[in-house]
Amino acid sequence: MPAPISTVPAGFSSRKAANEYIESEMKKRIMFLDGAMGTQIQNLRLSEEDFRGERFKDHTHDLKGNNDLLVFTQPKAIYDIHRNYLLAGADFVETNTFSGTTIAQADYGTESIVYELNKIASEIARAACDDMLKETPDRPRFVCGAIGPTNRTCSISPSVENPSFRNVTFDELVVAYTQQIRGLLDGGSDVILIETIFDTLNAKAALFAVDTLFDDGVYERVPVFVSGTIVDQSGRTLSGQTGEAFITSVSHAEPLAIGLNCALGANQMRPFIQSLANFTSAYVICYPNAGLPNTFGEYDESPETMAQNVSVFAKEGLVNIMGGCCGTTPGHIKAIYETCKDFKPRVPGPDIRKEKMVLSGLEPLIYDKNSNFLNIGERCNVAGSRKFARHIINDEYEEALAIARAQVENGGQVIDINMDEGMLDGAAAMSKFLNLISTEPDVAKVPLMVDSSNFAVVEAGLKCAQGKCIVNSISLKEGEEDFLKKARLVKRYGAAVVVMAFDEAGQAVECEDKFRICERSYNLLVDKVGFNPNDIIFDPNILTICTGMEEHNNYGVEFIESCKMIKKHLPGAKISGGVSNQSFSFRGKEVVRQAKHSV
Repeated sequence: MPAPISTVPAGFSSRKAANEYIESEMKKRIMFLDGAMGTQIQNLRLSEEDFRGERFKDHTHDLKGNNDLLVFTQPKAIYDIHRNYLLAGADFVETNTFSGTTIAQADYGTESIVYELNKIASEIARAACDDMLKETPDRPRFVCGAIGPTNRTCSISPSVENPSFRNVTFDELVVAYTQQIRGLLDGGSDVILIETIFDTLNAKAALFAVDTLFDDGVYERVPVFVSGTIVDQSGRTLSGQTGEAFITSVSHAEPLAIGLNCALGANQMRPFIQSLANFTSAYVICYPNAGLPNTFGEYDESPETMAQNVSVFAKEGLVNIMGGCCGTTPGHIKAIYETCKDFKPRVPGPDIRKEKMVLSGLEPLIYDKNSNFLNIGERCNVAGSRKFARHIINDEYEEALAIARAQVENGGQVIDINMDEGMLDGAAAMSKFLNLISTEPDVAKVPLMVDSSNFAVVEAGLKCAQGKCIVNSISLKEGEEDFLKKARLVKRYGAAVVVMAFDEAGQAVECEDKFRICERSYNLLVDKVGFNPNDIIFDPNILTICTGMEEHNNYGVEFIESCKMIKKHLPGAKISGGVSNQSFSFRGKEVVRQAKHSV
């Protein structure tokens, strides 16, 4: 395999040294991000001809408003904006690439130049930082490769009449983001900044692209910053997640900094930054708007007022990186820098994921050693509920959704979804049902268990869920290579995983075999994949009980004894047991089965 592609910023001997410097500085002082690019471009009062330049003079679409295109046609103006923010005190400047994907550029018919656009944008910002280093050699400056949310959402339908419809898919987003990230890194970006996240599923697609490029060894790893957008005082993103659920959904990517930007001014953002800082062990980044927009959509908050408002964050030790979003100027950044530069940075707290299993739907679910049994609703399973299967097969998805709603109302803390039925296209049914669930807050608030013996169906489900799910299941049945491949993908999607006590020799029956397989799986997941032990759930197979057959008499005991060994020797791991197996012996006796499953 060729060596990873790496660009080394001026003043450093290696990419690793630059990464280490950024993190060490965040421990020492508050660092500063630039302000709005769009505000500065608007002040230039550019014409259609200015946007077109010579290169695009005959382009078929209107181009005014396509700010990213100015890296081709007005590079000096973009360089000057970067430089002015650096002079104001910024440690980081963002590339002019907020709409730098094929998806967003399609509005202008400029999809073909996206890679080049991102590369050149990074080179312009890199030049500004390198030139600034010559003037302040004791203070390196860095380029944040800016990745916006695109103008489409993976969790929300654009059609009221068809709530399961999406005008963009997870896979399409991954392809688009991969191309953008390649351009940003090839141009010299020091950080990948995924920002203004209104739909966490879009962000998960971006993180999937980032992790693929890094984990597969294509590029040397750079820090990743993730910044969400709380749209109003409800404290939720546009796609409905709370701040804590949002953090849970993206933390698998181990971003160096997590925070909030846009939509709100500092005063309105304050309680949400507090909650976020209390919930994450990452560094915190915050760049609010210059207050709220007036009736003309403009921002009136002065640099001095905004600096005083954000200084509260610094005084209370909530932030590590501060900057500005809509309406901010170099004057705002200078005022923020001067007001806040002497405050101590936030000291990150302990990572709760090291002691607890944390899942999310629209809201977080925290499971630890003090928790009782976790109730998983299993009636949305075509293999376990004839009623649910009948609705799905007959394309009665609203009726099927009512079953999911009842599961949550009756105490289901996680909802298991299974579409393994011979008459179904499992992947299509899984995608449609999960897309519908996202339109029902009363159901979507809880985490999902994506359940299938077909891993393609599992992936289809994960691509439709913005929360942190549980995958049910993987095993060593097809060998280590297959197991590790699937485990790495589960981790990349940001899910926890159920592991069956099943290996190449078959399903474990006796306690010793159950534990042997679980221990082997645990070591592979933790040591080779880097899986969080608290996100591993073992199913040691209760198997059939209450059948009256002598060979089944000890199955329950074998299961219980294996649980003891797992808890003793595999720290952090959880255990799942499917006691519904006892109804196997009552097939055909529907009254008895329904009575059992009503408990």
